[in-house]
Formats: sequence, structure tokens, C-alpha cells
Amino acid sequence: MFEGQQKEVDALMSADTEFRSLYLRHRELKKQVLDAELGVLPLDDLSLVKLKKEKLWAKDKLTAMWERHHSDAHH
Repeated sequence: MFEGQQKEVDALMSADTEFRSLYLRHRELKKQVLDAELGVLPLDDLSLVKLKKEKLWAKDKLTAMWERHHSDAHH
């Protein structure tokens, strides 16, 4: 997520603690989902679905925060 924009992500993570904690949580969820899909992290189907839903929620919220930050920066 936000590929090629690491400098901007780092700046926003420094400026906004909510964004930082959510970004780090999303990264952890992404790793857990990948590990579960690879069979490294044993999860039942329901737990994996819940994990994916939380990851998607975090991504949506991060995207909204990112867009709000960029619209504020341009006004």
C-alpha cells in the first residue's frame, strides 16, 4: 500500500500517531494473512475471514486518512 511514496508515508507516520499505529497494524495483518494462506500460521476459515475483514477495514481507513491529508495539504 502506498508503494513508491515511502517518504510521504514516513512523514505522515511522524505527524499522525493514529495513522502510524493503523499503518503498522495493517502491515501486521497483511503478514498474518499471507502466513495463513501459505500455511505457516494455522487458522480456521472463519478466523482468516475475520483477519481479512480487519485488514480491509484498516486499508480503507488509511486510504481515507491519506486522501484527507493530501486534500488538506493542497488547500
